[in-house]
Parts: sequence; structure tokens; C-alpha cells
Amino acid sequence: MAQHQVESAPDAAADWPDRIYDLLKQYNVRQVALVPDAGHSRLIKRCLADNTLRVVTLTTEEEGIALMQGAWLGGDRSILLMQSSGVGNCINMLSLSGIHRTPMPMIITMRGDYGEFNPAQIPMGQATQAVLEAMGTIVHRADAAEDVASTVEATLKLAFNTFRPTATLLGQRLLGAKTFGKD
Repeated sequence: MAQHQVESAPDAAADWPDRIYDLLKQYNVRQVALVPDAGHSRLIKRCLADNTLRVVTLTTEEEGIALMQGAWLGGDRSILLMQSSGVGNCINMLSLSGIHRTPMPMIITMRGDYGEFNPAQIPMGQATQAVLEAMGTIVHRADAAEDVASTVEATLKLAFNTFRPTATLLGQRLLGAKTFGKD
């Protein structure tokens, strides 16, 4: 793959964020917890524009686990949108799903993976899937636009049908590696 392809942003015409939004509606997700993230920006904008969704901007990712617990206990379905660097903040809280049998679908944009420039992103980026799985989360990954909708749908189905934490990892091959001008 050419260097410019490694460091390019995702195609603005790509419709996968819109397809994720459509799935959230299809699966009756009513609350969206998130830590702002450029990889999720288009999906976040769609959610914010929808008056039927409650969008909660978090100060830290583990608050999203608590929000999903509360939403479920209150009769709502929810989802957590975050970056892989925030997964480490959620580890202890993920134990709540097993105790309370709560669906916890997460969509996680990856850092520290394909084409990463920031050494601080590497450790958690490389450990994300293993750490989530160690806490009982079922993990799927999408690295191509054509795989996003089916992968997110599988994550939503598993979460809401089995009352477990699930995650879709959106890889940097899909998102484009951030460079912040560091070539």
C-alpha cells in the first residue's frame, strides 16, 4: 500500500457511518454515550441531529459503562462510542455486565494499529482486543468499509440477544491513520 494511502483520511463519500446510524435506529438504541473522537465524527453528528436519541458526552469512557447499565435498567438500549485508548479506562467496569447480564455494545475506533505515528497509542491499541476478550467481551473487527454494517449488526445482535458486552473495532485501514503532520 502506498504511503499516501496509509496516512489518508477515510473517504468523505464513504457511507459506513450512515449505515451504523441506520442500525442504531433499527435496533432501537435510544441512548448514545461517547467520548468525542474524529473517527466517529460523522456518526456523532447524525446522532446529535436526532431528537429521538439521548446523546451523552462523557468525561471518561468508564462513565459509558455505567450509562449503559442505567439505560438498560430504565428500559432503554444504548451504545458506547470511543477510541481504543479509552478501553483501558473501562476494564473494571466491564465486570458489571457479567454480574447484571446487561447488553453493552461498543463501537471502538482504533489507534496504535495500522500506520500509527504516535508511540503512546501503540500499547493500548495492540492490547485492545485481548483486554476486552479477557473481560468477557465478544469482539469483532472491520477494516474495510464493506464490512462495517454487517460487523456492527453482529455486535448489536449479540449484545441485545445474549445480554453481554460486545464490541466492533474499526481499524485504521478503514479510518485512515492520523499523522498530525508527522510524516
